[in-house]
Amino acid sequence: MGKTAMWVARERELLGIIAVADGVRETSRQAIAEMTSLGLSVYMLTGDNRKTAQAIAQSVGILQERVFAEVLPEQKAEMVKKLQREGNVVGMVGDGINDAPALATAEIGFAIGSGTDVAIETADIALLRGDLLSVVTAIRLSKATIKKIRQNLFWAFGYNSLGVPLAAFGFISPVIAGAAMALSSVSVVSNSVLLRRFRSTV
Repeated sequence: MGKTAMWVARERELLGIIAVADGVRETSRQAIAEMTSLGLSVYMLTGDNRKTAQAIAQSVGILQERVFAEVLPEQKAEMVKKLQREGNVVGMVGDGINDAPALATAEIGFAIGSGTDVAIETADIALLRGDLLSVVTAIRLSKATIKKIRQNLFWAFGYNSLGVPLAAFGFISPVIAGAAMALSSVSVVSNSVLLRRFRSTV
């Protein structure tokens, strides 16, 4: 099961074995499933031994061929570069000093808020909760933001591409053209404000 076994003995007589393992958050499996549903390929890079890493990966739903164990900090960064060379856009999630090189190398670095100062300073996004579901929320919020930006560009170009030629050829008065420009700004701001209604579904 990937646990560390501690042998308990007294005067060379074995009394028992205690198996110890890091606890996996209950929400981790859900977070991995959510990331997969978003079309993401989830990898695990860890300094832990292979057996432990594979056991944890299996419990949260990460494919065994995407588990890289006993990895040194510089090897994590090199693995990120390898994935980038294969044409992938890489997001790295980490919380420790050992994760800092990979966080800096990835296109986007997510630092768990409960992590080390080095990880938080190196990452692009610091998550307040020490929960992988926060990563899913950040990705969904980013997608919603990009969607709003595209909508705003569409409306802004629409107003201008229609209003400028009409004003130039004298079909509408400068007053109406100015009002249309003001309405364009109002619509863009109003549409952006709607982003405050974003609520994560996880």
